[in-house]
Amino acid sequence: MSSEWETSSTVCGDSVDTHPSSESTQYDVEKATALSAPTHSYSGSGTKEDPYIVDFSEGDPENPLNFHNCKKWIITSQLAFATWTISFSSSVYSGGLEAMARDLHISDNVAILGLSLYVLGFALGPLIFAPMGEMYGRRLVFFITLASYTVFQLEGCLGGSNVYALLSCRLLTGIFGSSPLTNAPSQIADIWNARERGLASAIYSGMPFLGPIIGPVVGGYVVMKLDWHFNFWLMFIFSALSLLSGAIFTPETYAPVLLRRRAAKLAQESNGIVHYVSTHDLNRPKSISRLMLTNFSRPFVFLVTEPIVLCVALYISIVYGTLYALFAAFPIVFQQHHHFTSAQGGLAFTGIGVGIIIGLGSTPIQNRVYWRAMEKSETGRAAPEARLHQAMVGGVLIPIGLFWFAFTASPSVHWLVPIVGSAFFGTGIAQILQSLTSYLMDAYELYFASAVASTIVLRSVCAAFLPQVVPTMFERLGDEAAMSVFAVLGLVCTPIPFLFWRYGRWIRSKSSVAFKESSLDSPSQTTTRCETMSEKDVEHP
Repeated sequence: MSSEWETSSTVCGDSVDTHPSSESTQYDVEKATALSAPTHSYSGSGTKEDPYIVDFSEGDPENPLNFHNCKKWIITSQLAFATWTISFSSSVYSGGLEAMARDLHISDNVAILGLSLYVLGFALGPLIFAPMGEMYGRRLVFFITLASYTVFQLEGCLGGSNVYALLSCRLLTGIFGSSPLTNAPSQIADIWNARERGLASAIYSGMPFLGPIIGPVVGGYVVMKLDWHFNFWLMFIFSALSLLSGAIFTPETYAPVLLRRRAAKLAQESNGIVHYVSTHDLNRPKSISRLMLTNFSRPFVFLVTEPIVLCVALYISIVYGTLYALFAAFPIVFQQHHHFTSAQGGLAFTGIGVGIIIGLGSTPIQNRVYWRAMEKSETGRAAPEARLHQAMVGGVLIPIGLFWFAFTASPSVHWLVPIVGSAFFGTGIAQILQSLTSYLMDAYELYFASAVASTIVLRSVCAAFLPQVVPTMFERLGDEAAMSVFAVLGLVCTPIPFLFWRYGRWIRSKSSVAFKESSLDSPSQTTTRCETMSEKDVEHP
């Protein structure tokens, strides 16, 4: 490189000293600012001590909240499909358990490990991928994890003769597949404002439940007509489609990353003379190690310091764990005691599936209640607690459905009766998950990924553990008593959304990271996402 470039650089044909004297600093900043001609007006003077603070302006087309509605729905559909793919793959595996155990010469318990290890991966992955999404953006993390997930599906497709390799790949696919479970709802919060996101979050929230319900039905028929290996080919095909659709339709949506990139681009256009900083990076730790420690510890910090996150995580864990426990309980009730075939046993989950659809169908009612709360609010923004109506209804339906199922599971009662009871349970879990997910979105906007990661960790541990103990429970307690245990757990959790409805605002007022109502809020701020929150805020909540 020539010596001239060691002492100077060129901006639009003018030579600019890269080491200006203190007397010429302001002149050079003003000159470079004029030449680079930024399209936005930012606060600050552009010096190192007082950089321009880069933020989205009103109506900024690069702000994901200002994307066209058609683009938003395409992104939402892709995210929902990716989430459905991950959850579907968790349970379609169960359709080939008997054939797999026979072909690989393993016990039923070892075969079931493939289900438990996959769901256990959901508990490990969010601890890494949710913070990474908040550090480096949703899109990069999505592609790295989903590409790895797709590759590991090939072990079951191309042979799966080694049970140890098969189980290891199930754990790895669960770990990498957990990324959409945390980053997908965060992207929905990135592109939809509080008023609009009700239906979008409901569509996403139903996927982690619809996938596991559809999986056993499809898996049972695939094994009956083809072979258990083809279930892995289905997983591979759906994961490849999710990866391809994400590459085409889903851009980066995380505001701090987009603004960081804009700041870097503007600084580069001025050859580093004018200084820019994202509004989110004003108090960002300079040390990489400290930044990583802050981000990776946040899900654990939230569980300890945020009562809302802790209680929501416990509630969702019990509900989600109960659903996966039913994957082990239904074969006992319907196949062993009602003498269903394996294909008919998969169809027994139809009641829960219908209930989930009914629960999703109640979303417009919840949206109207939320919009009414917005209209009554002086600021034009409803409190996060306005999202809890569905959870309060679902919290009542859960124990009703489980007690109904428990008391009618006997072979002396027609098989349709407990299936009808399971529909109440399906409606309840759909309402609880979408309501509480939306509640977390509103209450922990900028750090929603870490908040939801906390819930996914606990719910995945329960979902991995409970199927292993269900056979023993049903053998020792009987169908009625064993199902009543899960009904009682659901009943104990019923007051949680009612308590947050009454005391949620007070609890949020004590938090350093949760959304707080302020007299300074205005209707125009309903489309912003806590831009003033910084990394420093969550180091010691």
